[in-house]
Amino acid sequence: MTMDNDVVALIGFVSLFALMLLRVPIGMAMGLVGITGFGYLTGFEPALKLIGQTTMRTVTDYSFGVIPMFLLMGAFVSVSGISRELFRAGYTFVGHWRGGLGIATIAACGGFAAISGSSVATAATFSSVAYPEMRRYNYPQSFSTGVIAVGGTLGAMLPPSTVLAVYGIITQQDIGKLFMAGIVPGLLAIIMHMITIAVIGVARPGYLPTAPRSSWRDRMLAFRDVWSPLLLFIFVIGGLYGGFFIPTEAGAVGAVGAFLIGIARGKLTRDGILQSLLQATRTAAAVFTVLIGALCFGYFLTITQTPQAITEFLTGLGLGPYGVLALILVMYLVLGCVMDAMAMVILTVPIVFPVITSLGFDPIWFGVIVVVTVELGLISPPVGMNVFVIKSVIKDVSMGTVFRGVAPFVVTDVIRLVILILFPILATWLPQRMVG
Repeated sequence: MTMDNDVVALIGFVSLFALMLLRVPIGMAMGLVGITGFGYLTGFEPALKLIGQTTMRTVTDYSFGVIPMFLLMGAFVSVSGISRELFRAGYTFVGHWRGGLGIATIAACGGFAAISGSSVATAATFSSVAYPEMRRYNYPQSFSTGVIAVGGTLGAMLPPSTVLAVYGIITQQDIGKLFMAGIVPGLLAIIMHMITIAVIGVARPGYLPTAPRSSWRDRMLAFRDVWSPLLLFIFVIGGLYGGFFIPTEAGAVGAVGAFLIGIARGKLTRDGILQSLLQATRTAAAVFTVLIGALCFGYFLTITQTPQAITEFLTGLGLGPYGVLALILVMYLVLGCVMDAMAMVILTVPIVFPVITSLGFDPIWFGVIVVVTVELGLISPPVGMNVFVIKSVIKDVSMGTVFRGVAPFVVTDVIRLVILILFPILATWLPQRMVG
């Protein structure tokens, strides 16, 4: 019977990848393979009941509401035009430095990511906000697009990260703690990317230009435009950290706060509100479709005992805990080159999570490590989702140009991954001190 289960599991994985190569949406492919495999092993009547139960549980579970709430918060902020104001604020303070517009882009991407939770949205937004300004001051095309691509990856780490939320749902970890765990690594990413730009400016003096220095009056006016959304972020995340909100409530508070700020500043029109609702609904529907498919596939994996078999295999290799971790991370880096970040997390975490817990690693810390490797996948050839997004917005840039601009930041992210593996406390310190 064990052999039969192993063969069925193998056929299931081959079928899944075949469907993905045929461009079947990942959620549909996982659901189809999961239900078919489950039905083959247990009978199709229980399998069909499983579809209804899983779908209903996913769309009605209160804890799952964290995803649409934070997506709505991000949509309100995005439509309100805050991205342009964040960039302007950063530009007035550091634009006159060599490579200053790149540093301002990283800072603005970090601020926008912290209230949108989406890498793709951040990359798309700043392709139209920061790129024209950098080109106006004769920044190289590869550098300009590379900075935007890597700045977009911050949306996967900084709270409210959709990827971390989905990881928490799959592994049944506290989403609030996962959000807190992403703050220090996210800030570390911002600082290291800024240092990388400064190093490029020093190493190649004529490569990066400068922009005119802004007056202090301009700086204060620019800062005045961004204090309200930054205050909203501090209020939401502070409430989460202090135990005043659970993640779903924090998302609801954030969405209402973003709505009120947009209305009060006159930036959110009736059309803007409708656009925000549609945008958040479409994205949430896509995420839930993938989640439902993943849960169905997860039942199939459970009944074939695939996670247990992989755990036994990896732990029996004699590589030690960090050797197995290195093997898993190499797998993530390879998959990240050809798969979407969310799909990669949803497909692999149910399989590797039992391995990680059996080796004694902290599950919250591992969530952060997974996201860092996912971030690398977002900017690595041949797929690089953020690179594709930038290419779709900026028509006159080639994929090779963007990948050349990204290269120094990939090195930086690999160094950051090593730092987080060597010093897990960077990810676990804040969650350990949460109230409640």
